[in-house]
Amino acid sequence: MKTLTSLFRPALFALTLPATLAFSACGNDDDNNSTPVPDQGKVLAVHAAPNANVKVSVLADDKAVKDLSYGENSGYATVDAGSRTFKINVAGTTNTVATATQTVAKDKNYSLFAYSPTTQANSISTIWVEDDLTAPASNQAKIRVVHLGLNAPSPVKLSQETVAGSTDVPGVSATFGAASSFASIPSGSYNLLVTTGATSTRVVAVGDGNGSGSGTKNYEAGKIYTVVVRGSLGSLDDNLKPKAVLIQHN
Repeated sequence: MKTLTSLFRPALFALTLPATLAFSACGNDDDNNSTPVPDQGKVLAVHAAPNANVKVSVLADDKAVKDLSYGENSGYATVDAGSRTFKINVAGTTNTVATATQTVAKDKNYSLFAYSPTTQANSISTIWVEDDLTAPASNQAKIRVVHLGLNAPSPVKLSQETVAGSTDVPGVSATFGAASSFASIPSGSYNLLVTTGATSTRVVAVGDGNGSGSGTKNYEAGKIYTVVVRGSLGSLDDNLKPKAVLIQHN
């Protein structure tokens, strides 16, 4: 309490203070510090809808989270816990193109992905995924795949390219419009592939994770990653063709 400082003042001055004033000051301090902090969670938003290739605004209960161009993602935004209504609007307008009501739990983390579920022009929908950001074991990283590649083979999985062929990452597989769970991998440099089928046929390469499909990526110990497969198979726009991009969560 601020009134504790009065104990160090000269005794004569302290004796002149009415007892009621000292108690009043103490009571005011308690009132000022008793405002409860609301329970909160965090949400990361991703624009991966090639058939809605315009800038969009992501809102939580009409409060702006982030404006995103196609291929962009936000950082984690703090959102009050409880039932929240998320909207995807055409940026700069009140035109809502997708709505999702989701429950945000205290101290939990989530990703909200906007994607194109069909080939129809301007098609856009959302998927909601809880992000388990529990730290991986020592000398390990965690990774998952989210499959949002329109008309791409389904399901897809993650594989490591080796001289002997592709070796699958255990437990990392997702159908179109869904996400796998996180799996642990030894930290190190990899050229991961997004593959499909029993023979692990290549769909797209992850490479360095920026969408080019080339190079390798050093997956650091303690870090958590999502491979997002986005784009539309058959698109004539290079930017909208299927790509694999990385999001690092921590």
